[in-house]
Amino acid sequence: MRILGLASASAALVLGVSGQALACNISEFKAEATCKGEKGQITVTDRDFSGQKATVSVFLENNGADEKKIGEQVVTGTKEGATIVFDEDWAPGAVYRVNVNVPRFINNKSITPNVIAPATACKKEESPSPTAPASESPAPTPSASVPAEDSATPSASESSSEAAPVSEAPSNAPSAAIGDSNLAETGANSNTGLIAGVAGALVIVGGGAVYFGMRRRGAKSGS
Repeated sequence: MRILGLASASAALVLGVSGQALACNISEFKAEATCKGEKGQITVTDRDFSGQKATVSVFLENNGADEKKIGEQVVTGTKEGATIVFDEDWAPGAVYRVNVNVPRFINNKSITPNVIAPATACKKEESPSPTAPASESPAPTPSASVPAEDSATPSASESSSEAAPVSEAPSNAPSAAIGDSNLAETGANSNTGLIAGVAGALVIVGGGAVYFGMRRRGAKSGS
């Protein structure tokens, strides 16, 4: 009986230790820095198929110490692998520590080695440029020829020649001097004043002659 009891206890101890080893192990966790388009991520995969819930925490490292906590999530592993994602706009070469805690199995252990971001940042996905359909014809280029309306428009020299008055043929009659024509029009250079004065004097002389002639006739008739 004692031998059977010892054998049973030994088997239970061996099975318990092996079951504990198979239940959950830090080596079943994997972490890496990935990209989704132009955004960075820290991806953690749990391949523990025992169904244990694990708490995963991600920390940004600086000179071997935790600088800040990126986030914390709970994951239940599967044989194929259960994946959780932490959004992190990581810089090239940045270092991250991933901590795993599973009660009774993994007591706050870190995945080794630490996660090191790639040397190249995430690139933006470029969408292909749309190509023009083959049926579309190229846009017509403007012609360099002068429109018909512009050609029908008379030039400046032609319009000026048409607008200029036609000069009359020269006349054989002598043209009066500028001073003479002006004086003739106004009468300032004529002898009208002199003639009028002589005529007035003649009128006065004639009147006096008539007056004296009449007086002589009266005197003769009275005598």
